[in-house]
Amino acid sequence: MSKQTILGRVTQLAKANINALLDQAEDPQKMLDQLIRDYANNIAEAEEAVATTIGNLRLMEQDHQEDVEAAREWGGKALAASRKADELRAGGQTAEADRFDNLAKVALGRQLQSEKEARTAEPTIAAQSEVVLKLRTGLDQMKAKLGELQAKRDELVARARSAQAQNTMMDAVKNIDVLDPTSDLARFEDKVRREEARAMGKQELAASSLDAQFEQLDALGDSAEIEARLAALKR
Repeated sequence: MSKQTILGRVTQLAKANINALLDQAEDPQKMLDQLIRDYANNIAEAEEAVATTIGNLRLMEQDHQEDVEAAREWGGKALAASRKADELRAGGQTAEADRFDNLAKVALGRQLQSEKEARTAEPTIAAQSEVVLKLRTGLDQMKAKLGELQAKRDELVARARSAQAQNTMMDAVKNIDVLDPTSDLARFEDKVRREEARAMGKQELAASSLDAQFEQLDALGDSAEIEARLAALKR
């Protein structure tokens, strides 16, 4: 995976608009659960890629430092060889002095080569350092976004549970007259009153029947008296 691809993905994920994604989701809770899983996987993948990028940068920095140190060492060797050549030449050992001057030239050539390699690596190291900084910033944003996703998910679950509890309560009281909390008690009292009225009706009916029987008995008595008086007249 190239650095540009890693940087692009990290930047895109870090800038993701959570609210816009939720607006498009049929089931926001499932959407957030999936986003959290995807984000966690992407963060792990990005961390590994960023670690590799940082490792490559550190290798380049080590190589650059070795080139700088090598240039310094070859410079020191060139200086030592040049001074030795001057001493030998002062003593009349021209051939030996020339040999050390040649050694000094070789050391200077190695110094120049090391310096060139160090300068060539510096722009690449600077660019790679900038990429690493952006990747780290993107990772921090992704981790913050993951925390935001988790908070959104927890908030959504809490709201869903609250709504479910409210719906359950409303279902339990939907048949109760909300204007009269004692409607059930009133209906029960009305039922008792109807039963009491029916009992009173039965009692009244029973009393009426008894009165009729006594009235019938009285009528029989009157008839007997009339018959007796009629018989007396005939005598």
